[in-house]
Amino acid sequence: MKLDSIGDWCRTHYSIDVKPELDGQEVTLFGWVQEIRDLGGIRFVILQDREGTIQVTVPRKKVSSEVLSKSDVLQKRYSIGVKGVVKKTEMTPRGIEVIPKEIKIFSTAVLRLPIDITGKTPAHIDVRLDARALDLCQEENLAVFKIQHTAVEAIRIFLFERGFIEAHTPRIIASATEGGAALFPVEYFEKKAYLAQSPQLYKEELVMSFEKVFEVGPFFRAEESHTRRHLSEFVSIDIEQAFATAENVMQLLEQLMHFTCKTVDEKCPRELATLKYNIEVPEVPFKRLKYDDVLQDLKREGIEIPWGEDIPTPAFRTLGKIHPCFYFIVDWPTHSKAFYIKPRDDNPEICEGFDLMWSWIELASGGTRIASKELLIKRLEEKGLNPESFKHHLEAFDYGMPPHAGWAIGLERLTMMLTGKKNIREVTLYPRDKFRLTP
Repeated sequence: MKLDSIGDWCRTHYSIDVKPELDGQEVTLFGWVQEIRDLGGIRFVILQDREGTIQVTVPRKKVSSEVLSKSDVLQKRYSIGVKGVVKKTEMTPRGIEVIPKEIKIFSTAVLRLPIDITGKTPAHIDVRLDARALDLCQEENLAVFKIQHTAVEAIRIFLFERGFIEAHTPRIIASATEGGAALFPVEYFEKKAYLAQSPQLYKEELVMSFEKVFEVGPFFRAEESHTRRHLSEFVSIDIEQAFATAENVMQLLEQLMHFTCKTVDEKCPRELATLKYNIEVPEVPFKRLKYDDVLQDLKREGIEIPWGEDIPTPAFRTLGKIHPCFYFIVDWPTHSKAFYIKPRDDNPEICEGFDLMWSWIELASGGTRIASKELLIKRLEEKGLNPESFKHHLEAFDYGMPPHAGWAIGLERLTMMLTGKKNIREVTLYPRDKFRLTP
């Protein structure tokens, strides 16, 4: 088959923009063949673009022989252009169809596709991910990532309006950001290096100059966890603010969540309808539950956790039934949090760290940071970390480190909350985990 060139054709409308009031007007559409229905004297081609679908109707006796011959060879996922006339009709859900005057075929597709692009025949997540480029063409997946895009846009607008400056920190680092062994080593010329697991230390240093910074970017953790909410490569939304405490940035975070949910609810009604999901726009302030109170809640449910231990996933699931929406957990034991989280002045066994939960899923973590070099060295040693490995960061504390606080949100977990998806791989374009490195 001889394929067509796009030539001087330019799109005039996306599918969603073609409405009954355009009756009689000529439009130029681009997209892919989603379905074909042939009734003998008439053929229906469902054309899909990023905004949805539209019916192209080919009545055999009313179109040119060239249009007819082009429509005869169409198959699912052919990339095509259609120049035609809009016609009002009672026969389609949207009340319009397009009668083609010209059809261009730009590329073809294999006859047997690995998954059903209409979504009518479900496929296992691994089968879908193996054919991810095709899987992302499904309307439900398009809806997920449009919602994610809207959420990131809302977050940037919110932070820009409050004076935050966007930063871009290194992804190749010389030593661990937060300690531990969950790092991916990389060859860096003659030196040993790692992929960054967080921008934490850099953003702390940046508050000395920019005062209020944020970053949206990918980070890497070589965790053994293989669950529906863990990834090896993930996108983190981080902020750090000078002259601020945990309470200050908690208030910022709850206001951001309210704004983001409200924005997605207002801007993405079609996408939410596609997903059959309703967003609950939360009221602020969110509940603040003390770690001790959480242990008591769980004890009443028959789950006993010794003081000082982290809360396991089964316990969080129970907690999510008690508190089904947003809530903070505060006053964590100091030894359970990262070395840079500040212990409370009145009780050093408890720290000024917090987690933002949505039902049973941790969406964000943050707190007041340690601004004292001596205390930071002490905490590093308590965590079994060598202060010498952090000497460049520690030097920054000799130049007037202000009191500061911050947090980090996992974008993929946030997207799960905004779309109702239960598996983090469904809200990641090309997920990376312990068992998946391709495509």
